[in-house]
Amino acid sequence: MKLDYVSVERRDGIAVVRFDRKANLNAFDEKLVHELTVAVRGFHDDLETQAVVLAGAANGFSAGFDLKATDSWPSETDDLKRRHRAYGGVRLCQAWEAMPQITIAAMERLAVGAGVALALACDWRVLGRGAYLYVPEVKIGLNLQWGALPRLIALVGPARAKRVVLMCEKMPAGQALDWGLADELADDGKTVERALEMAEVVRGMPAATVRMVKQAVNATAGALNAATAFADADQSQLTALFASARAARQEFRGEK
Repeated sequence: MKLDYVSVERRDGIAVVRFDRKANLNAFDEKLVHELTVAVRGFHDDLETQAVVLAGAANGFSAGFDLKATDSWPSETDDLKRRHRAYGGVRLCQAWEAMPQITIAAMERLAVGAGVALALACDWRVLGRGAYLYVPEVKIGLNLQWGALPRLIALVGPARAKRVVLMCEKMPAGQALDWGLADELADDGKTVERALEMAEVVRGMPAATVRMVKQAVNATAGALNAATAFADADQSQLTALFASARAARQEFRGEK
């Protein structure tokens, strides 16, 4: 499959996956979600690559899911097709989390909403010093989905997870590092470089043992994830219909 938004570069046991829509601060649409899912599934049986760096656009890791891209969804009359579309991001994050390789998100300038959700599905996150994280879903009347909520709780604990999701504050890089949402800070423009340095360390370790330990840690930390987040996209479709949610999205998009 030809990929328009995603490129994959493999070199000496390390791969760099870059995604860039070249529009709307690299916000996700269905095509980008699909292409990233296709790209990541190509690693699941890859025995040569030991670490994968995920990088967004230079002007921003991702501004979240493009609200304009969902404008046509209410016109979908087939319930099964609509639900399948809604779970595209869930499948994407599951695919990244299930990769046997160590994954490192290299995040420049900003990561918003779905961008944060995807980064949480990676093993480690490198954040530019001038970057910030922002989870505005509740502000627009939606719940945090893509399986992100239990991953967030595992990293920061329940009280901080509630603050991140409910107060919708922009979190600077230093706070993200302090709270455990970032594992490393790098100078702006150098996040991929730092992520590659970390990947090189992983590449030098016994590959089978690295994969075994990653699987063990994920199985322990995420033991209840499926039970607690299996319906988050269904919940999001429901909350999106609330009158208060529609009004909040209109205000957020500057339509009022």
